[in-house]
Amino acid sequence: MKVVVASTEEQERHISELVDQLYTEIFPKFFPDDEIKGLKDKHVLKPQETDQMYNSNLKDAFQIISSLQAIVAVLEHIDDCKHVEDYQNMFERNSMNLNNFGYYFPLTFAQFKHAESQSGEFSQYVRPANNWIV
Repeated sequence: MKVVVASTEEQERHISELVDQLYTEIFPKFFPDDEIKGLKDKHVLKPQETDQMYNSNLKDAFQIISSLQAIVAVLEHIDDCKHVEDYQNMFERNSMNLNNFGYYFPLTFAQFKHAESQSGEFSQYVRPANNWIV
């Protein structure tokens, strides 16, 4: 018999927050809105119940969280990285880890590295500075 510890609500919420961070802070830097909409339509980083390998246990949750955090860190520093091969290996390893857990992530390091900068562009996916309508 094997004892498995279930993931906590906080971990599940943190996974959702990291996915949201990718859509609202990271993707708008690299892709225009129509491409981000396409990613949402393809259910990128939204695991399907039918092919979900993640069983909501503590170990899997930690691996998903660390993979998402690593991808965020790599993408935040992709323009000023000195060791491109190391960054690419880290990105690919964590991307493969997410896919193994059923978090569909088809994007490659090259897509981000060679993307035309969207900095300064308006995006509907960027989180607003406040929630008040003035």
